[in-house]
Amino acid sequence: MRYVQYRVPAALEQIQCILAIPTKKSETRLIHYLTLDEVQAILDAPDPSTREGLRDRAMLHVCFAAGLRVSELVEIQLTDLVLSPKATVLVHGKGRRERALPLWKDVARALRAWLAVRGEALAPEVFVNARGEAMTRAGFAYILGKHVQTASTRCPSLLDKRISPHVLRHSCAMMVLAATKDIRKVSLWLGHAGIQTTEMYIHADPTERFEILDALTPPTLRAGRFKAEDKLLASLKSSSLCRVELPNHH
Repeated sequence: MRYVQYRVPAALEQIQCILAIPTKKSETRLIHYLTLDEVQAILDAPDPSTREGLRDRAMLHVCFAAGLRVSELVEIQLTDLVLSPKATVLVHGKGRRERALPLWKDVARALRAWLAVRGEALAPEVFVNARGEAMTRAGFAYILGKHVQTASTRCPSLLDKRISPHVLRHSCAMMVLAATKDIRKVSLWLGHAGIQTTEMYIHADPTERFEILDALTPPTLRAGRFKAEDKLLASLKSSSLCRVELPNHH
């Protein structure tokens, strides 16, 4: 309707009535994210002695370290990578917004290992499937699920969690928030259009609430011990003596 109001001015009155309808309220739930131990177990799951293992290891490391959406991950092209002198990746995000992110040395090492065996694929994307075509979103989700199953033998807590590619993004955001204590830097790292979207990570992080709790001076608890009076003891004793046992009826 916001678009139509500029295209069809004659219907402006009806359009304003539609735009005035309040949005439906829905439940706001906390995001799901992984601990560093759980993430490490998943990153260690691929077998680096195979070609597919090198690819999967590089994909998982880049996805987590850069906090990428799955669409951003599979769309990374060879021309978007700079591995020397400092490793960076150019990410094409939502709304045609681009951001350049530095990569850890281990992530760059994983990428170099994959590129060494990638071969001459027809697709310009960095990550390709067995046919040499660009990796799809569904393909990466399948690969992630496979390695989560492998990692669960080392880290059993993974069995109780539903893990999607976006959970890796949430886990990265929580790690950045814990390290920087700055929601603006989290927003910058994830490529959010506004800080409002990033605020959901504050609600999921209990650290600040613990800091608030430690800073407060709680009211003291009145000391005292319960003492049973003679009247109460007599009442309890008489009620136990007057208890009648009913016979069992089969």
